[in-house]
Amino acid sequence: MTTPETPTKADTPLRRLFTSQTSIDFIGRSRTWLIVSLAVIAVGLAGIALRGINFNIDFTGGTAYLATGVAAPLDDAELTAELRAVVTDLVAGDVTAQVGTDPGGMRIAQVSTPEVGEIGGPEQLAVRDAIAQITQADQVDINAVGPRWGERITNQMLRALAVFLFLVVAYITVRFEWRMAVAALITLLHDIVLTVGVYALVGFEVSPASVIALLTILGYSLYDTVVVFDRVTDDTKQLASVSNRTYGEMANNAINQVLVRSISTSLTSLLPVGSLLFLGGQLLGADTLTDLALALFIGMAVGTYSSIFVATPLLVWFKERDPRYRELKEKVLARRGGEAAAEVHGAAGRKRKKGGRA
Repeated sequence: MTTPETPTKADTPLRRLFTSQTSIDFIGRSRTWLIVSLAVIAVGLAGIALRGINFNIDFTGGTAYLATGVAAPLDDAELTAELRAVVTDLVAGDVTAQVGTDPGGMRIAQVSTPEVGEIGGPEQLAVRDAIAQITQADQVDINAVGPRWGERITNQMLRALAVFLFLVVAYITVRFEWRMAVAALITLLHDIVLTVGVYALVGFEVSPASVIALLTILGYSLYDTVVVFDRVTDDTKQLASVSNRTYGEMANNAINQVLVRSISTSLTSLLPVGSLLFLGGQLLGADTLTDLALALFIGMAVGTYSSIFVATPLLVWFKERDPRYRELKEKVLARRGGEAAAEVHGAAGRKRKKGGRA
């Protein structure tokens, strides 16, 4: 009587990924990732230099119209499209529109345009009357926004960014070491340039919501980077001069161990943000949601890439210039070379011996 063999699960790449058993050579191919990152950064910088950044009214100044008590029978998306079409015929430049409800449940519509003539002048009044006719609103208020307010927002953003980067470097230096802090800082700058470059190339509008999202995604990118660095630190604590693996190989193994976690975290974050981008921006016509979700979506995707393909290869590059880890790498490679040579000689000897007996 034969006993049936117990079926075993197929050893597929997907199964190895979910069981943290992948062996992708991230560090060995770091030169490829470096070339890819530099090429994308160059394209982003070219976009910023040639096309510039498309700042909205809050940065450049302009006129905002707020219609309250909207009674138009159109749904929000149709009314938003109608407002954009009509006001664009009256005003040169980019026009944004948003329809929703205020905290009291009253339906409102907001339209932003570049600066339109004098305050209370015929140009502004013509736009106001057009908005009032389309929305059938009880009241349409006009609010002129000066460019100085945008300058203040920009300065505050830059100060917040500088403080954030300083705290990041200080924390990682204390928690881990200065090399990891430098690698994390370069990675964050990489994320900023790529995200801003995408905005410049595609022509997306930058609003205060985009700035808030930018600071948010830097925190997200930092979280993913710290998770990888923490595993690298744990795995490389036991490295000694008699080790048979280099620092880069141990770091590569650490990335493979946390790879499924990084992918899972990214997907569970990108899916709701993508839903917010599609539902809020496309179906509901909420421009503010679009600004926020778009920056989050781009930044999270860039942050996930950089924590794996930029941060850790940079760390390995820094660490293997340390005399301790450079000597370890030389010893490991030398031992492997000797073992390979011994194996070749042994195989040749066995072949000669076998031929002699024949």
